[in-house]
Amino acid sequence: MAGNRPARIERYDDFFPYYLQEHAKPATRGFHYVGTGLTFGFLAGAIATGNFWWLLGMPLAGYFFAWLSHFGIEKNRPATFTYPLWSLVSDYRMFFLWLTGRLPRHLRAAGVID
Repeated sequence: MAGNRPARIERYDDFFPYYLQEHAKPATRGFHYVGTGLTFGFLAGAIATGNFWWLLGMPLAGYFFAWLSHFGIEKNRPATFTYPLWSLVSDYRMFFLWLTGRLPRHLRAAGVID
């Protein structure tokens, strides 16, 4: 799907469908859900213990599982390298859409078929 990407995406509304296309395989999204879910665990650990070193685990867990899935499953380059903020926002957006059962509609709109 990377061939569908314009030279530079200028608006977030155009980026999110591209982001979903770059996460076409369910296993890729699954790895993202694990990593993103773990970020909340690290945040909870920091709050519960008052030891804010736990916060270092957030990007480690999130990016480890995401990048593992992109290089190992999806065989593409993570959007984080080109669009770091939009990519981070989209990861959490995809996670919450998945949790609430609203992701399939967005996947269909982006042309991603499960």
